[in-house]
Amino acid sequence: MTTLPDGSWPALHDFTRWIGSWLFDLIFRLRVHGRRRIPAGGPVVLVANHSAVIDGPLVYGLVGRRCVFLVKQEAYRGALGWFLRRIGQLPVRRGEPDRTPLLAAVRALRAGGLVVVFPEGTRGDGTVASARHGAAWLARSADAMVLPVACRGTRRPAGRRRFRPRVDVLVGEPVSVSASRGRSALGTATETVRGELAALVAQLDEIRTGAAPSEVDGQRRHGE
Repeated sequence: MTTLPDGSWPALHDFTRWIGSWLFDLIFRLRVHGRRRIPAGGPVVLVANHSAVIDGPLVYGLVGRRCVFLVKQEAYRGALGWFLRRIGQLPVRRGEPDRTPLLAAVRALRAGGLVVVFPEGTRGDGTVASARHGAAWLARSADAMVLPVACRGTRRPAGRRRFRPRVDVLVGEPVSVSASRGRSALGTATETVRGELAALVAQLDEIRTGAAPSEVDGQRRHGE
């Protein structure tokens, strides 16, 4: 079993993650808090808030291990679609029942992989006011831990250009969701995921304003 979907090129996946591991230190004034909490192995569903298109590539570069993203189907056009499949990302039809990518994600998790989900389903203000069932369903189906990750500073204010803006990423503690079956239990698990991520976003906002202590020492994130 492999932690990447069928048809992906592991060497290309690893190379592009390596690029992402240093590229965003050049583009942003990047601070990653609690990076040591990312499990080095085992099945993990990483959930992140989503306020800018760059959030996905940013998380892709910082997790330090192979990862599979659930990406909206609209992105899979032309060369970009070919590239996304080769690096092991899965297309998802938003608003339509489609178990194929979810089952592929479960296979990756059961092989000990890491799957990334933006539970809000689309870009917004990143406060995680709502969440869809996918992340909780994956964690429950594969007996995986849920790892919340909050991103702030990636969303550009309307009409403003920015040079190397400050971007903060906060990794939370891994949590487990109930393995109970049924729609009610799935709804409860989804709310657990949403609540953990929303609380982490609020904590990161406090860190950015100085109201809460930071876990970085001012060095590059790799020196954390």
